Amino acid sequence: MNTFSQGGIHLEKYKVTADIPSKEAGLPEFVSIPVKQHIGTPAKILVKKGDKVKVGTLLADADGIVSADVHSSVSGEVVKVEETEGASGYFENMITIKVEGDEVEPEIDLSSDICSNIPENPQEIIEKIRKAGIVGMGGAGYPTPIKDTLPEGKKIDILIVNGIECEPWLTSDGRLMIEKAEEIVIGAKILNKLFGIQNAIIAIDENKPQAIEIINKITRRYVGVNVRVCKTKYPQGGEKQLIEAITGREVPSGKLPMDAGCLVQNVGTVFAVYEAVMKNKPLYERYVTVSGDMCKTPQTFKVRIGTPIRFLIEQCGGFDNNIAQVVLGGPMMGNSIIHMDAPITKISSGVLLLSNEISHRPEAMDCIRCSKCVDSCPMGLRPYLIGIYTRNHMLDELKDIHAQDCIECGCCAYICPSRIPLLDFCKLAKIELRNKKG
Repeated sequence: MNTFSQGGIHLEKYKVTADIPSKEAGLPEFVSIPVKQHIGTPAKILVKKGDKVKVGTLLADADGIVSADVHSSVSGEVVKVEETEGASGYFENMITIKVEGDEVEPEIDLSSDICSNIPENPQEIIEKIRKAGIVGMGGAGYPTPIKDTLPEGKKIDILIVNGIECEPWLTSDGRLMIEKAEEIVIGAKILNKLFGIQNAIIAIDENKPQAIEIINKITRRYVGVNVRVCKTKYPQGGEKQLIEAITGREVPSGKLPMDAGCLVQNVGTVFAVYEAVMKNKPLYERYVTVSGDMCKTPQTFKVRIGTPIRFLIEQCGGFDNNIAQVVLGGPMMGNSIIHMDAPITKISSGVLLLSNEISHRPEAMDCIRCSKCVDSCPMGLRPYLIGIYTRNHMLDELKDIHAQDCIECGCCAYICPSRIPLLDFCKLAKIELRNKKG
């Protein structure tokens, strides 16, 4: 089995929902849909208060190259178009819709029929992906049409479909692979067609035996798509780590996967590509895990974009007074949230309800020079030194030790016996280096 060679840590998985079939979350009374659910420019709002919309109606049009269309996830009436506080604490344009029924735009195919007649024209494929508003669903949110359009002179010879899902508690990708396996394989075939290759590898963590078995059987019927099982190690799902694990190639500092001849797409993104190209379905819903040690009834849901986090928590038994933290995403790379009415977006993989025992950060002590942070860093960096240079605003030195290569996985902070917030320093270092460059 494959894994990356440098650093990494072994975490308790807590994948308590791994064997529980997903279910529909249902429809809330209102959804609030941000028009910036991606890296880049917010989409231009096309609707106004009082407009009636259906499931799949275009609400906001991509504004520029690095942007993405946004569609309604419900049918009903637009009741607000305003500046409102978002899940991450900053202000963003939000469209609020009062749910009325569940009427779908007529061109969307919601049947369970498997479609495998892939369009021959790559331009038709990329246009359908663009119109569906697909972004990277592994967390980065980079608009997929841009990632799937190679610059002049660039070529890839391998597509890696990322089914690792290495963060504790999260099982949304695992359930998706079990329940939508053939659609994911066909999605990989679609991307093969787009790039003119026959070499897609679906990388799955060894802790997902059911997904491995199901997808292995299906790939026998589809030439050009294969499964590679990877050893369990965090952060195996990082692009650069996964590329090394699957191909043995190294992405150079400051470069992109395409510079190593690779493209990495999350399984959720690949499934969304299938639905867009074969079903004319925009990205308006996704799988989301609701779990954590304080979650009463953990569950993976199929959730409409814009659904309030509070609504999902209520589906899992509601709040407990002992909940110390609610995290959107995974416990290692997710963000703590305080607004329970914040919406699920295209990049929301999970909602975790955590106790003080799990989430409490002890007071930091002095560094004991144990070098555990260095040993665990999958990028070969020196996190303790990044902390020192950041505290002393030594930007030239931060650049010299490649602080900008940090992938913010949190291995250093997790492993540090002195509980120094090394991840915070690494994030701050990258911000200061970007500001200096700007």
